[in-house]
Amino acid sequence: MSKHPMARTTLSSMVGTPVTDMAGHMLGRVREMTVEPAVDPAHVAAVVYKVSGGKERGKLKLVPVKDVRWTPARTLQLGAGAKPQTFNMSEHSGPDTSNAEQNATDHMLLLERDLLDQQIIDVHGRKVVRVNDIDLQWEHDGDNPLDPAAQHHLLIAEVETGTRGALRRLLKGLPAKTVESLAQKFKANSIPWDVVDLIESNPARRVKLKIEGGRLADMHPSDIADILEDLAPADRNALFTSLDEETAAETLEEVQPRLQKSLVQSLEPEQIAGIVEEMDPGAAADLLSELPAETSDEILEEMDPEERQEVKELLEFEGNSAAGRMTTDYVGVSVDGKVADAVQALREFEGDTETITEIYLLDKDEVLAGVLPLAKLIVADAETPLKSLAETYFVSCNVDAHSKDVIELFDKYNLRSLAIVDKDRKLAGVVHAEQVIALLRAER
Repeated sequence: MSKHPMARTTLSSMVGTPVTDMAGHMLGRVREMTVEPAVDPAHVAAVVYKVSGGKERGKLKLVPVKDVRWTPARTLQLGAGAKPQTFNMSEHSGPDTSNAEQNATDHMLLLERDLLDQQIIDVHGRKVVRVNDIDLQWEHDGDNPLDPAAQHHLLIAEVETGTRGALRRLLKGLPAKTVESLAQKFKANSIPWDVVDLIESNPARRVKLKIEGGRLADMHPSDIADILEDLAPADRNALFTSLDEETAAETLEEVQPRLQKSLVQSLEPEQIAGIVEEMDPGAAADLLSELPAETSDEILEEMDPEERQEVKELLEFEGNSAAGRMTTDYVGVSVDGKVADAVQALREFEGDTETITEIYLLDKDEVLAGVLPLAKLIVADAETPLKSLAETYFVSCNVDAHSKDVIELFDKYNLRSLAIVDKDRKLAGVVHAEQVIALLRAER
């Protein structure tokens, strides 16, 4: 059944709202609101209110939103079938907490406690913001919100990050109309809830929030790197550890060396090994070379043998040499092959395909025999010999050449990538334009 908008409100104005029974008798006042991100991240799941009288005075009760109604008098009315449960809101459940209470809070996000004043990620704006308030929207099923059979829902609409939200909280306790009148004088500064990702940095909290490869993982690694730069260390580590290994690897390649070291040193060697294995081998070698030898050795020990050997070989080269800047992730095929062979090699390539701009033609001794631009491969017939498509002249560089020589070659020949060869002209690796750009930035 479709939901229809009813009344607009905010978290700060809902806290303190009277809660009544069907007869209008006062039961207490709203203390918190909960969300279950794994079930429905867009709607408030339950309301927590503090009992105002009787034997249970001062206790907290939790009632699902489906069992309450938003009234024209701006109160919450419990439905006839509502069965509020005792609720323990402390960050650490005490020894007397029942299993039911403990399970109830395991996957809950408490809006006031866990979000207000916290840093979150505006995925749409690619920035970190601080939460001042939360805009909510009451909705109802059916045509008439006053119909006793109509069910009410509370949508989380937007996150307030500006002065308007801060003012509402500062003036909390004053008449709602007065507060809202003053708040409306300030420009709204908010972001839609559906373009927000959450950071959970406090391991003591019961709420476990993860960025599970959704909106954040869809962002460019450079944007995630910028966000990491803006976060405090605890939040930064929480965000980084929530990324999947592939996204974490791509992001780690984009951050500054000082931040790389900080992120790596906050994790266990086996965790970092999994991420390093997903990195470009050259970038992985650069990272490990900046770490203390003991830490680097521990990470290498946890890596798979093939990736470990590849990175160890790169670590033997001087950092300011051509070999120190290269990657061993490239596509090489036999010079005697055909276009179909090169296409198959591309399909089997396990590295970052976005970096591939050329195919390298090798003879039986792995000596570089030609370079084939990817564009030529795409438009050629499958049976076309590769050597007939190769560039008549191609540029390469010796492994021992200085990184400045690499920069000069890229500038002189407008290269997209540069083959790096050893003294026997065997292909050792490739330097891509992005590595040269990173080198130039580091030298500024």
